[in-house]
Amino acid sequence: MPAPSTMQRLRRRSGHGLLPFLATVGAVGAATAVAAILDPHVSLTVVAMIYLVGVMVVSYRFSPALSAISAVLSVLGLNVFFVHPRGTLAVESTEHFLTLAAMLGAALLISGLSSRLRGTTEQAVWREQRARNLQGLAARLAGSDDEGEIIDAVGAALKEAFGDDIALALDDRAGVLKGRVPGQDVLDRGQPHADALVHCRQSGQVLGPGTGRWDGLSVLYVPVRAGASVMGALAIPSPALLREDREHAQAIADLLAGAMQRIRHASEAVAARAAAQSQQLRNTLLAAVSHDFRTPLASIIGAASSLQRQRELLPPGEQDKLIGLIEDEALHLTAMTDNTLQWVRLNADTATLRLDWESVEEIVGSTLLRIRRRDPARRIQARVATGLPLVRADAVLVAQLLTNLLDNALKYSDGPVQVDADAVGQWLQIDVRDRGIGIDPAELDQLFDTFFRGAGARKVRGAGLGLAVSRAIAVAHGGTLDAEPREGGGSLFRLRLPLAAAPAMPVQETA
Repeated sequence: MPAPSTMQRLRRRSGHGLLPFLATVGAVGAATAVAAILDPHVSLTVVAMIYLVGVMVVSYRFSPALSAISAVLSVLGLNVFFVHPRGTLAVESTEHFLTLAAMLGAALLISGLSSRLRGTTEQAVWREQRARNLQGLAARLAGSDDEGEIIDAVGAALKEAFGDDIALALDDRAGVLKGRVPGQDVLDRGQPHADALVHCRQSGQVLGPGTGRWDGLSVLYVPVRAGASVMGALAIPSPALLREDREHAQAIADLLAGAMQRIRHASEAVAARAAAQSQQLRNTLLAAVSHDFRTPLASIIGAASSLQRQRELLPPGEQDKLIGLIEDEALHLTAMTDNTLQWVRLNADTATLRLDWESVEEIVGSTLLRIRRRDPARRIQARVATGLPLVRADAVLVAQLLTNLLDNALKYSDGPVQVDADAVGQWLQIDVRDRGIGIDPAELDQLFDTFFRGAGARKVRGAGLGLAVSRAIAVAHGGTLDAEPREGGGSLFRLRLPLAAAPAMPVQETA
Protein backbone atom coordinates (compact mmCIF):
# COMPACT_ATOMS: atom_id res chain seq x y z
CA MET A 1 0.00 0.00 0.00
CA PRO A 2 1.69 3.29 -1.09
CA ALA A 3 2.37 5.85 1.59
CA PRO A 4 0.48 9.17 1.48
CA SER A 5 2.08 12.28 0.05
CA THR A 6 3.25 15.14 2.25
CA MET A 7 0.14 17.21 1.51
CA GLN A 8 -2.13 14.26 2.23
CA ARG A 9 -0.36 13.68 5.55
CA LEU A 10 -0.92 17.33 6.48
CA ARG A 11 -4.59 17.07 5.68
CA ARG A 12 -5.02 13.79 7.49
CA ARG A 13 -3.50 15.40 10.54
CA SER A 14 -6.59 17.62 10.72
CA GLY A 15 -9.03 15.21 9.08
CA HIS A 16 -11.98 13.19 10.25
CA GLY A 17 -12.09 10.60 13.00
CA LEU A 18 -13.33 9.95 16.51
CA LEU A 19 -10.64 11.98 18.29
CA PRO A 20 -11.17 15.17 16.23
CA PHE A 21 -14.94 14.84 16.76
CA LEU A 22 -14.52 14.42 20.51
CA ALA A 23 -12.15 17.41 20.55
CA THR A 24 -14.80 19.47 18.75
CA VAL A 25 -17.48 18.49 21.26
CA GLY A 26 -15.02 19.23 24.07
CA ALA A 27 -14.32 22.71 22.68
CA VAL A 28 -18.06 23.50 22.63
CA GLY A 29 -18.36 22.07 26.14
CA ALA A 30 -15.47 24.22 27.36
CA ALA A 31 -17.07 27.32 25.85
CA THR A 32 -20.34 26.41 27.59
CA ALA A 33 -18.55 26.03 30.95
CA VAL A 34 -16.82 29.40 30.60
CA ALA A 35 -20.08 31.06 29.58
CA ALA A 36 -21.91 29.50 32.57
CA ILE A 37 -19.33 30.95 34.94
CA LEU A 38 -19.59 34.43 33.42
CA ASP A 39 -23.36 34.31 32.77
CA PRO A 40 -24.39 36.19 35.95
CA HIS A 41 -22.04 39.04 35.12
CA VAL A 42 -22.29 39.50 31.32
CA SER A 43 -24.92 39.93 28.65
CA LEU A 44 -26.13 37.35 26.12
CA THR A 45 -23.96 38.99 23.44
CA VAL A 46 -20.79 38.34 25.41
CA VAL A 47 -21.83 34.71 25.91
CA ALA A 48 -22.35 34.41 22.16
CA MET A 49 -18.81 35.79 21.64
CA ILE A 50 -17.41 33.09 23.92
CA TYR A 51 -19.00 30.44 21.73
CA LEU A 52 -17.63 32.12 18.62
CA VAL A 53 -14.12 31.91 20.05
CA GLY A 54 -14.60 28.15 20.44
CA VAL A 55 -15.84 27.94 16.84
CA MET A 56 -12.72 29.79 15.65
CA VAL A 57 -10.40 27.39 17.49
CA VAL A 58 -12.16 24.33 16.03
CA SER A 59 -12.27 25.88 12.54
CA TYR A 60 -8.55 26.59 12.48
CA ARG A 61 -7.53 23.20 13.88
CA PHE A 62 -9.93 20.74 12.25
CA SER A 63 -11.76 20.10 9.01
CA PRO A 64 -14.56 22.30 7.57
CA ALA A 65 -17.16 19.65 8.45
CA LEU A 66 -16.16 19.62 12.12
CA SER A 67 -16.07 23.40 12.05
CA ALA A 68 -19.66 23.49 10.85
CA ILE A 69 -20.66 20.97 13.53
CA SER A 70 -19.05 23.17 16.19
CA ALA A 71 -21.03 26.17 14.88
CA VAL A 72 -24.33 24.29 15.09
CA LEU A 73 -23.54 22.87 18.54
CA SER A 74 -22.56 26.33 19.77
CA VAL A 75 -25.89 27.81 18.64
CA LEU A 76 -27.77 24.94 20.24
CA GLY A 77 -25.79 25.37 23.46
CA LEU A 78 -26.48 29.08 23.54
CA ASN A 79 -30.20 28.47 22.93
CA VAL A 80 -30.59 25.66 25.45
CA PHE A 81 -28.50 27.02 28.30
CA PHE A 82 -28.66 30.81 28.03
CA VAL A 83 -31.75 31.88 26.01
CA HIS A 84 -35.09 32.00 27.81
CA PRO A 85 -36.83 29.74 28.34
CA ARG A 86 -33.67 27.88 29.38
CA GLY A 87 -33.41 24.11 29.09
CA THR A 88 -35.49 23.96 25.91
CA LEU A 89 -35.05 24.68 22.22
CA ALA A 90 -37.93 27.14 22.26
CA VAL A 91 -37.26 30.87 21.63
CA GLU A 92 -39.64 33.24 23.38
CA SER A 93 -38.85 36.46 21.51
CA THR A 94 -37.99 37.59 18.01
CA GLU A 95 -34.90 39.34 19.36
CA HIS A 96 -33.49 36.11 20.73
CA PHE A 97 -34.34 34.30 17.49
CA LEU A 98 -32.49 36.93 15.45
CA THR A 99 -29.57 36.70 17.87
CA LEU A 100 -29.35 32.94 17.38
CA ALA A 101 -29.67 33.28 13.62
CA ALA A 102 -26.98 35.94 13.50
CA MET A 103 -24.70 33.83 15.65
CA LEU A 104 -25.22 30.81 13.41
CA GLY A 105 -24.41 32.87 10.34
CA ALA A 106 -21.34 34.41 11.99
CA ALA A 107 -20.19 31.02 13.26
CA LEU A 108 -20.50 29.46 9.81
CA LEU A 109 -18.74 32.44 8.22
CA ILE A 110 -15.92 32.25 10.77
CA SER A 111 -15.77 28.51 10.21
CA GLY A 112 -15.37 28.91 6.46
CA LEU A 113 -12.80 31.69 6.72
CA SER A 114 -10.78 29.88 9.36
CA SER A 115 -10.82 26.65 7.38
CA ARG A 116 -9.65 28.51 4.28
CA LEU A 117 -6.89 30.22 6.27
CA ARG A 118 -5.83 26.88 7.71
CA GLY A 119 -5.76 25.34 4.25
CA THR A 120 -3.72 28.23 2.89
CA THR A 121 -1.28 27.94 5.79
CA GLU A 122 -0.91 24.19 5.30
CA GLN A 123 -0.27 24.66 1.59
CA ALA A 124 2.32 27.33 2.33
CA VAL A 125 4.07 25.04 4.84
CA TRP A 126 3.87 22.14 2.39
CA ARG A 127 5.27 24.17 -0.51
CA GLU A 128 8.04 25.61 1.64
CA GLN A 129 8.99 22.12 2.81
CA ARG A 130 9.07 20.81 -0.75
CA ALA A 131 11.04 23.82 -1.94
CA ARG A 132 13.63 23.16 0.79
CA ASN A 133 13.72 19.49 -0.14
CA LEU A 134 14.26 20.34 -3.82
CA GLN A 135 16.97 22.84 -2.91
CA GLY A 136 18.75 20.27 -0.74
CA LEU A 137 18.42 17.61 -3.42
CA ALA A 138 19.80 19.97 -6.06
CA ALA A 139 22.79 20.75 -3.82
CA ARG A 140 23.50 17.03 -3.24
CA LEU A 141 23.24 16.23 -6.93
CA ALA A 142 25.47 19.15 -7.90
CA GLY A 143 28.18 17.92 -5.53
CA SER A 144 28.20 14.32 -6.78
CA ASP A 145 29.90 12.84 -9.83
CA ASP A 146 28.77 9.26 -9.20
CA GLU A 147 25.64 7.89 -10.89
CA GLY A 148 24.94 5.49 -8.02
CA GLU A 149 25.04 8.30 -5.42
CA ILE A 150 22.75 10.46 -7.56
CA ILE A 151 20.18 7.67 -7.94
CA ASP A 152 20.28 6.96 -4.19
CA ALA A 153 19.71 10.66 -3.39
CA VAL A 154 16.79 10.89 -5.81
CA GLY A 155 15.31 7.66 -4.43
CA ALA A 156 15.46 9.07 -0.90
CA ALA A 157 13.75 12.30 -2.04
CA LEU A 158 10.99 10.33 -3.80
CA LYS A 159 10.49 8.13 -0.75
CA GLU A 160 10.20 11.19 1.49
CA ALA A 161 7.61 12.78 -0.82
CA PHE A 162 5.63 9.76 -1.99
CA GLY A 163 6.49 6.79 0.19
CA ASP A 164 7.86 3.39 -0.83
CA ASP A 165 7.37 1.30 -3.98
CA ILE A 166 8.87 3.94 -6.28
CA ALA A 167 10.20 2.44 -9.52
CA LEU A 168 12.90 4.10 -11.60
CA ALA A 169 14.19 3.13 -15.04
CA LEU A 170 17.05 4.95 -16.78
CA ASP A 171 18.94 4.60 -20.04
CA ASP A 172 22.40 3.21 -19.61
CA ARG A 173 25.29 4.70 -21.55
CA ALA A 174 24.38 2.47 -24.50
CA GLY A 175 20.83 3.89 -24.59
CA VAL A 176 19.14 0.75 -23.23
CA LEU A 177 16.37 1.37 -20.68
CA LYS A 178 17.07 -0.59 -17.50
CA GLY A 179 15.46 -0.78 -14.09
CA ARG A 180 17.34 0.96 -11.29
CA VAL A 181 15.33 -0.18 -8.26
CA PRO A 182 17.49 -1.74 -5.51
CA GLY A 183 16.85 -5.44 -5.30
CA GLN A 184 14.81 -5.74 -8.49
CA ASP A 185 14.75 -4.95 -12.17
CA VAL A 186 11.42 -3.33 -12.93
CA LEU A 187 11.74 -4.13 -16.61
CA ASP A 188 11.95 -7.89 -16.19
CA ARG A 189 9.13 -9.81 -17.79
CA GLY A 190 6.28 -10.15 -15.34
CA GLN A 191 7.35 -7.19 -13.22
CA PRO A 192 4.86 -4.33 -12.76
CA HIS A 193 5.22 -1.02 -14.61
CA ALA A 194 7.37 -2.41 -17.45
CA ASP A 195 5.14 -1.50 -20.43
CA ALA A 196 4.07 1.84 -18.97
CA LEU A 197 7.67 2.84 -18.16
CA VAL A 198 8.78 2.03 -21.69
CA HIS A 199 5.85 3.97 -23.16
CA CYS A 200 6.49 6.94 -20.86
CA ARG A 201 10.17 6.91 -21.85
CA GLN A 202 9.33 6.77 -25.56
CA SER A 203 6.56 9.38 -25.51
CA GLY A 204 8.20 11.75 -23.02
CA GLN A 205 4.76 12.45 -21.48
CA VAL A 206 3.32 12.06 -17.98
CA LEU A 207 0.90 9.13 -17.76
CA GLY A 208 -1.62 8.13 -15.09
CA PRO A 209 -4.41 9.58 -12.97
CA GLY A 210 -5.20 13.26 -13.54
CA THR A 211 -2.99 13.58 -16.62
CA GLY A 212 -5.55 12.89 -19.37
CA ARG A 213 -3.43 9.94 -20.57
CA TRP A 214 -4.04 6.45 -19.24
CA ASP A 215 -6.27 7.91 -16.51
CA GLY A 216 -7.45 4.46 -15.51
CA LEU A 217 -4.07 3.60 -14.02
CA SER A 218 -3.43 3.83 -10.29
CA VAL A 219 0.24 4.71 -10.90
CA LEU A 220 1.73 8.00 -12.04
CA TYR A 221 4.50 7.68 -14.67
CA VAL A 222 6.80 10.68 -15.01
CA PRO A 223 9.45 11.03 -17.76
CA VAL A 224 13.04 11.78 -16.76
CA ARG A 225 13.88 14.40 -19.35
CA ALA A 226 16.58 16.98 -19.90
CA GLY A 227 15.52 19.45 -22.54
CA ALA A 228 14.37 17.57 -25.62
CA SER A 229 16.03 14.30 -24.60
CA VAL A 230 14.33 11.70 -22.39
CA MET A 231 16.56 9.25 -20.54
CA GLY A 232 14.12 7.32 -18.37
CA ALA A 233 10.89 7.31 -16.36
CA LEU A 234 9.57 7.15 -12.77
CA ALA A 235 6.64 5.10 -11.49
CA ILE A 236 4.85 6.47 -8.39
CA PRO A 237 2.07 4.17 -7.16
CA SER A 238 -0.64 6.45 -5.71
CA PRO A 239 -4.20 6.86 -7.01
CA ALA A 240 -4.81 10.16 -5.17
CA LEU A 241 -1.94 12.43 -6.18
CA LEU A 242 -2.69 16.14 -6.35
CA ARG A 243 -1.57 18.44 -9.16
CA GLU A 244 1.14 19.77 -6.85
CA ASP A 245 2.34 16.21 -6.27
CA ARG A 246 2.66 15.64 -10.00
CA GLU A 247 4.59 18.87 -10.39
CA HIS A 248 6.90 17.92 -7.51
CA ALA A 249 7.54 14.50 -9.03
CA GLN A 250 8.37 16.11 -12.38
CA ALA A 251 10.73 18.57 -10.66
CA ILE A 252 12.62 15.68 -9.03
CA ALA A 253 12.74 13.84 -12.36
CA ASP A 254 14.12 16.96 -14.07
CA LEU A 255 16.81 17.34 -11.39
CA LEU A 256 17.77 13.69 -11.87
CA ALA A 257 17.95 14.11 -15.65
CA GLY A 258 20.08 17.24 -15.34
CA ALA A 259 22.51 15.57 -12.93
CA MET A 260 22.82 12.41 -15.04
CA GLN A 261 23.31 14.44 -18.20
CA ARG A 262 25.94 16.58 -16.46
CA ILE A 263 28.12 13.68 -15.32
CA ARG A 264 27.71 11.85 -18.62
CA HIS A 265 28.69 14.96 -20.56
CA ALA A 266 31.62 15.43 -18.20
CA SER A 267 32.67 11.83 -18.78
CA GLU A 268 32.35 12.26 -22.54
CA ALA A 269 34.36 15.49 -22.35
CA VAL A 270 37.13 13.72 -20.43
CA ALA A 271 37.14 10.90 -22.99
CA ALA A 272 37.18 13.41 -25.84
CA ARG A 273 40.09 15.31 -24.26
CA ALA A 274 41.95 12.06 -23.71
CA ALA A 275 41.33 11.04 -27.32
CA ALA A 276 42.47 14.45 -28.56
CA GLN A 277 45.61 14.31 -26.40
CA SER A 278 46.28 10.78 -27.56
CA GLN A 279 45.88 11.81 -31.17
CA GLN A 280 48.09 14.84 -30.64
CA LEU A 281 50.68 12.62 -28.97
CA ARG A 282 50.54 10.18 -31.87
CA ASN A 283 50.97 13.01 -34.36
CA THR A 284 53.92 14.32 -32.37
CA LEU A 285 55.36 10.81 -32.21
CA LEU A 286 55.04 10.35 -35.95
CA ALA A 287 56.66 13.71 -36.60
CA ALA A 288 59.51 13.00 -34.19
CA VAL A 289 60.04 9.43 -35.35
CA SER A 290 59.93 10.39 -39.03
CA HIS A 291 62.56 13.07 -38.39
CA ASP A 292 64.80 10.99 -36.16
CA PHE A 293 64.53 7.89 -38.35
CA ARG A 294 65.35 9.81 -41.52
CA THR A 295 68.84 10.87 -40.41
CA PRO A 296 70.26 7.41 -39.58
CA LEU A 297 68.53 5.90 -42.62
CA ALA A 298 70.14 8.51 -44.84
CA SER A 299 73.53 7.69 -43.28
CA ILE A 300 73.00 3.96 -43.81
CA ILE A 301 71.88 4.44 -47.40
CA GLY A 302 74.79 6.76 -48.14
CA ALA A 303 77.39 4.41 -46.64
CA ALA A 304 75.90 1.35 -48.34
CA SER A 305 75.76 3.17 -51.67
CA SER A 306 79.42 4.19 -51.38
CA LEU A 307 80.43 0.62 -50.62
CA GLN A 308 78.41 -0.73 -53.50
CA ARG A 309 79.61 1.70 -56.16
CA GLN A 310 83.12 2.62 -55.05
CA ARG A 311 84.31 -0.33 -53.01
CA GLU A 312 87.27 -1.04 -55.31
CA LEU A 313 88.36 2.60 -55.08
CA LEU A 314 88.13 2.84 -51.27
CA PRO A 315 91.03 1.79 -49.06
CA PRO A 316 90.28 -0.92 -46.46
CA GLY A 317 90.27 1.63 -43.65
CA GLU A 318 87.55 3.69 -45.33
CA GLN A 319 85.51 0.56 -46.01
CA ASP A 320 85.71 -0.48 -42.36
CA LYS A 321 84.68 3.04 -41.36
CA LEU A 322 81.60 2.90 -43.59
CA ILE A 323 80.66 -0.57 -42.31
CA GLY A 324 81.03 0.65 -38.72
CA LEU A 325 78.82 3.65 -39.56
CA ILE A 326 76.14 1.34 -40.97
CA GLU A 327 76.30 -0.81 -37.84
CA ASP A 328 76.09 2.17 -35.46
CA GLU A 329 73.20 3.75 -37.30
CA ALA A 330 71.37 0.41 -37.46
CA LEU A 331 71.81 -0.05 -33.71
CA HIS A 332 70.52 3.49 -33.15
CA LEU A 333 67.47 2.70 -35.31
CA THR A 334 66.92 -0.51 -33.37
CA ALA A 335 66.95 1.35 -30.05
CA MET A 336 64.53 3.99 -31.34
CA THR A 337 62.25 1.32 -32.78
CA ASP A 338 62.20 -0.62 -29.50
CA ASN A 339 61.39 2.52 -27.51
CA THR A 340 58.68 3.57 -29.97
CA LEU A 341 57.01 0.16 -29.95
CA GLN A 342 57.13 -0.07 -26.17
CA TRP A 343 55.77 3.48 -25.82
CA VAL A 344 52.82 2.58 -28.04
CA ARG A 345 52.31 -0.68 -26.17
CA LEU A 346 52.40 0.87 -22.70
CA ASN A 347 50.04 3.68 -23.70
CA ALA A 348 47.45 1.29 -25.14
CA ASP A 349 44.30 0.61 -23.12
CA THR A 350 44.91 -3.14 -23.35
CA ALA A 351 48.57 -3.08 -22.31
CA THR A 352 49.58 -6.23 -20.43
CA LEU A 353 52.89 -7.34 -18.97
CA ARG A 354 54.43 -10.77 -19.43
CA LEU A 355 55.29 -11.22 -15.77
CA ASP A 356 57.43 -14.05 -14.48
CA TRP A 357 59.85 -14.67 -11.64
CA GLU A 358 63.17 -13.35 -12.91
CA SER A 359 66.75 -13.23 -11.63
CA VAL A 360 68.14 -9.73 -11.20
CA GLU A 361 71.64 -10.99 -11.97
CA GLU A 362 70.46 -12.41 -15.31
CA ILE A 363 68.62 -9.23 -16.32
CA VAL A 364 71.62 -7.00 -15.53
CA GLY A 365 74.05 -9.45 -17.13
CA SER A 366 72.11 -9.80 -20.37
CA THR A 367 71.72 -6.02 -20.59
CA LEU A 368 75.48 -5.47 -20.17
CA LEU A 369 76.23 -8.18 -22.74
CA ARG A 370 74.11 -6.42 -25.38
CA ILE A 371 75.50 -2.96 -24.63
CA ARG A 372 79.21 -3.92 -24.55
CA ARG A 373 79.63 -3.19 -28.25
CA ARG A 374 78.66 0.41 -27.47
CA ASP A 375 81.09 0.35 -24.55
CA PRO A 376 84.43 -0.82 -25.94
CA ALA A 377 86.29 1.03 -23.20
CA ARG A 378 84.42 -0.97 -20.56
CA ARG A 379 83.32 2.14 -18.72
CA ILE A 380 80.30 0.40 -17.19
CA GLN A 381 81.01 -1.25 -13.84
CA ALA A 382 78.24 -3.37 -12.28
CA ARG A 383 77.78 -4.59 -8.72
CA VAL A 384 74.87 -6.91 -7.95
CA ALA A 385 74.41 -7.93 -4.32
CA THR A 386 74.53 -11.64 -3.65
CA GLY A 387 71.45 -13.57 -2.63
CA LEU A 388 68.93 -11.18 -4.15
CA PRO A 389 65.41 -12.63 -4.29
CA LEU A 390 63.64 -13.18 -7.59
CA VAL A 391 61.58 -10.27 -8.85
CA ARG A 392 58.23 -10.66 -10.61
CA ALA A 393 58.73 -8.67 -13.78
CA ASP A 394 58.64 -8.56 -17.55
CA ALA A 395 62.31 -9.28 -18.20
CA VAL A 396 62.31 -7.79 -21.72
CA LEU A 397 60.85 -4.49 -20.50
CA VAL A 398 63.14 -4.19 -17.47
CA ALA A 399 66.15 -4.96 -19.66
CA GLN A 400 65.05 -2.24 -22.09
CA LEU A 401 64.68 0.20 -19.17
CA LEU A 402 68.26 -0.51 -18.04
CA THR A 403 69.47 -0.28 -21.64
CA ASN A 404 67.96 3.18 -21.99
CA LEU A 405 69.56 4.38 -18.75
CA LEU A 406 72.97 2.97 -19.66
CA ASP A 407 72.79 4.33 -23.22
CA ASN A 408 72.08 7.80 -21.84
CA ALA A 409 74.93 7.48 -19.35
CA LEU A 410 77.36 6.52 -22.12
CA LYS A 411 76.13 9.27 -24.47
CA TYR A 412 76.18 12.11 -21.97
CA SER A 413 79.36 11.28 -20.02
CA ASP A 414 82.95 10.36 -20.75
CA GLY A 415 83.82 8.87 -17.38
CA PRO A 416 82.87 5.63 -15.64
CA VAL A 417 79.26 4.49 -15.22
CA GLN A 418 78.32 2.58 -12.07
CA VAL A 419 75.38 0.14 -11.80
CA ASP A 420 74.40 -1.09 -8.31
CA ALA A 421 71.57 -3.55 -7.56
CA ASP A 422 70.48 -4.39 -4.03
CA ALA A 423 67.42 -5.12 -1.91
CA VAL A 424 66.28 -2.19 0.26
CA GLY A 425 63.37 -3.19 2.50
CA GLN A 426 60.57 -4.52 0.28
CA TRP A 427 62.09 -3.03 -2.86
CA LEU A 428 64.65 -4.04 -5.44
CA GLN A 429 66.77 -0.93 -6.02
CA ILE A 430 68.98 -0.43 -9.07
CA ASP A 431 71.09 2.76 -9.27
CA VAL A 432 72.79 4.02 -12.43
CA ARG A 433 75.40 6.72 -11.71
CA ASP A 434 77.50 8.75 -14.13
CA ARG A 435 79.73 11.85 -14.13
CA GLY A 436 78.27 13.44 -17.24
CA ILE A 437 76.57 16.77 -17.95
CA GLY A 438 74.19 16.28 -15.03
CA ILE A 439 70.58 17.42 -14.67
CA ASP A 440 69.35 20.96 -14.38
CA PRO A 441 67.17 21.03 -11.20
CA ALA A 442 64.68 23.26 -13.05
CA GLU A 443 64.13 20.44 -15.58
CA LEU A 444 63.53 17.60 -13.10
CA ASP A 445 59.72 17.87 -13.32
CA GLN A 446 59.83 17.52 -17.12
CA LEU A 447 62.70 15.09 -17.42
CA PHE A 448 60.46 12.02 -17.94
CA ASP A 449 57.91 13.73 -20.20
CA THR A 450 57.45 12.34 -23.67
CA PHE A 451 59.70 14.04 -26.26
CA PHE A 452 61.27 16.33 -23.64
CA ARG A 453 64.96 16.98 -24.06
CA GLY A 454 66.94 19.12 -21.68
CA ALA A 455 69.05 22.03 -22.82
CA GLY A 456 72.28 20.06 -22.37
CA ALA A 457 70.91 16.97 -24.12
CA ARG A 458 69.97 18.73 -27.37
CA LYS A 459 73.55 18.58 -28.56
CA VAL A 460 73.26 14.76 -28.75
CA ARG A 461 70.79 13.20 -31.12
CA GLY A 462 67.74 11.47 -29.67
CA ALA A 463 63.93 11.38 -29.87
CA GLY A 464 63.16 12.15 -26.22
CA LEU A 465 61.39 8.80 -25.74
CA GLY A 466 63.91 6.78 -23.74
CA LEU A 467 63.27 8.19 -20.26
CA ALA A 468 59.49 8.46 -20.83
CA VAL A 469 59.36 4.77 -21.81
CA SER A 470 61.61 3.83 -18.90
CA ARG A 471 59.38 5.49 -16.31
CA ALA A 472 56.27 3.96 -17.95
CA ILE A 473 57.89 0.53 -17.58
CA ALA A 474 58.67 1.17 -13.91
CA VAL A 475 55.14 2.40 -13.17
CA ALA A 476 53.61 -0.56 -15.03
CA HIS A 477 55.50 -2.84 -12.61
CA GLY A 478 54.24 -0.91 -9.58
CA GLY A 479 57.63 0.72 -9.09
CA THR A 480 59.25 4.10 -9.50
CA LEU A 481 62.03 5.69 -11.54
CA ASP A 482 63.53 8.96 -10.29
CA ALA A 483 66.52 11.10 -11.10
CA GLU A 484 68.64 13.61 -9.25
CA PRO A 485 71.89 15.49 -9.87
CA ARG A 486 74.99 14.19 -8.12
CA GLU A 487 77.34 16.27 -6.04
CA GLY A 488 80.44 16.94 -8.05
CA GLY A 489 78.59 16.57 -11.36
CA GLY A 490 76.71 13.81 -13.09
CA SER A 491 73.39 12.11 -12.56
CA LEU A 492 71.81 9.39 -10.48
CA PHE A 493 68.86 7.39 -11.83
CA ARG A 494 67.16 5.13 -9.26
CA LEU A 495 64.82 2.28 -10.21
CA ARG A 496 62.72 0.67 -7.47
CA LEU A 497 60.63 -2.45 -8.12
CA PRO A 498 58.46 -4.15 -5.47
CA LEU A 499 59.68 -7.43 -4.06
CA ALA A 500 57.23 -10.19 -3.23
CA ALA A 501 57.66 -13.66 -1.78
CA ALA A 502 58.70 -15.96 -4.60
CA PRO A 503 56.94 -19.34 -4.88
CA ALA A 504 58.69 -22.25 -3.23
CA MET A 505 60.65 -24.46 -5.58
CA PRO A 506 59.41 -28.07 -5.78
CA VAL A 507 61.56 -30.56 -3.93
CA GLN A 508 62.88 -33.33 -6.15
CA GLU A 509 62.89 -36.75 -4.60
CA THR A 510 66.07 -38.77 -4.91
CA ALA A 511 65.95 -42.40 -5.75
